[in-house]
Amino acid sequence: MNISSLFSKVKKLLLRIRSRLITEYTIMYLYPSIYRKYSEKALDADKVIFIESRLDKLSNSFQVLYQRLGKETDYKLKIHFLRKTFVSNREYINNCKELIRDMATAKYVFMDEATHILGRIQLRNETELVQLWHGCGAFKKFGYSAADGKFGASRRAKERYPVHTNYTLATVSSKEVIPHFENAMNSQGKGTVQATGVSRTDIFYDEEFIAAAFRKLYSALPEAENKKIILYAPTFRGNVEAAAAPDRLDTEAMEKALGDRYILLIKHHPLVRRRPEVKGSSFAFDFSDAMSVEELLCVSDICISDYSSLIFEYSLFERPMIFFAYDLKEYFDSRGFYYDYDELTPGPVFKSTKEITDYIDNIENNFDVNTVKSFREKFMSACDGKATDRIIDKVFGEEYGKHLRR
Repeated sequence: MNISSLFSKVKKLLLRIRSRLITEYTIMYLYPSIYRKYSEKALDADKVIFIESRLDKLSNSFQVLYQRLGKETDYKLKIHFLRKTFVSNREYINNCKELIRDMATAKYVFMDEATHILGRIQLRNETELVQLWHGCGAFKKFGYSAADGKFGASRRAKERYPVHTNYTLATVSSKEVIPHFENAMNSQGKGTVQATGVSRTDIFYDEEFIAAAFRKLYSALPEAENKKIILYAPTFRGNVEAAAAPDRLDTEAMEKALGDRYILLIKHHPLVRRRPEVKGSSFAFDFSDAMSVEELLCVSDICISDYSSLIFEYSLFERPMIFFAYDLKEYFDSRGFYYDYDELTPGPVFKSTKEITDYIDNIENNFDVNTVKSFREKFMSACDGKATDRIIDKVFGEEYGKHLRR
């Protein structure tokens, strides 16, 4: 080993040690001490906080509830963008400190994913901390369910920096998945995980939202009006900090087989920063920025995915789904699933583009809608267009009526 290589390894080791020390200090001491100091102030019963951990805009998990509160009530709404992994560590810590100071006097706090920063904070009894979670159903293992695996942190780390202990409510899409979420959140017997339905799925019952999605598509891509739409919406590969997009779908081959009748829209996971080049310019289009995933689900006739939880939402439309799982073994080894993959998926599982095009070419005879209906009833039974109503009732109770705008 040469000096340069040795120096590089030592430098990386020192950086990891430094990062762990900073994590230990901020989570175990800094954030709790800030919270204790500011929680001595009077509670603001009108303050509602939304914690956006990574993105620089409000995620789809929050939007329906946030817009409803803003339109109907006089609650004071505040969004904290932490920007984890997207900004420097110093800026991230400053963002967290600002959140904690603000949260210390808040009556209501909403999250849509786990965050370590609250793990060692003892919330004041008056505060409602609601986990809306970002995925429906129960697909890939997470939290304590994935402890000591390739993707998840060690159980020891999860117990040292617990991220789910403070929830007063965690919303899920059906009773079927409650045990899986309780296991993942280490909250068995607490009753905090409830099948209220998932707030953001309410828009799939909004006829105006669906009509607007079609208008948006046809405005951006007029040729789509005379063709059927295939949506390809895969999840990312690798870890969250270095999320990569799969690039195995042969869009040129798809264009040759299906281009006269279909258009392919691609929606990459929002954590993916480098997207693969799209080939087949008159057939395949990257719509990751052009339309939200909810809008794309509304306008699509067929959905191709892999291990993404959006299949649960798409089942509400009872349309065909195809699963392009060419790396199933590798993905399962790194993440693990709550159910047997082949038994869970409400559609065929393929490993090649040719299989996909052959299936779509005879979709009328191949598709069994009853399979999707059974899947929907099992995993999405609480998502009936009224989930936000139930969440508001459970979290705000009678206080909500007192804050309605006149």
